[in-house]
Amino acid sequence: MPKNCSFQNSTGEAIGLMAAKFRALGEVSRLKLIFAAGNGEKNVTQLIAATGLSQANVSKHLQILTEAGILIRRKKGIYVFYSTTDSSVFKLCEVGRASLQKRTG
Repeated sequence: MPKNCSFQNSTGEAIGLMAAKFRALGEVSRLKLIFAAGNGEKNVTQLIAATGLSQANVSKHLQILTEAGILIRRKKGIYVFYSTTDSSVFKLCEVGRASLQKRTG
């Protein structure tokens, strides 16, 4: 581990929160939802169309992503809209993609 790693002295609670966020990101359907919501606020119907997932599956994963603080929800009338909380999740995905690219050539 690099000596200047900023999370080296993190508390157990901070590490636990980080692990929860990584668990939330560790599922293909959730990543699809994050990328769909990252292109602008979307309601559940739009997320279903964008991902090809079932309504039940989308609802289950949206709950996990909002509890992890990756997505936020906003209610407007009878609709609930979802969007990403910040762009850091996309930076993290880009780091993962670059790492895979290095491994596979």
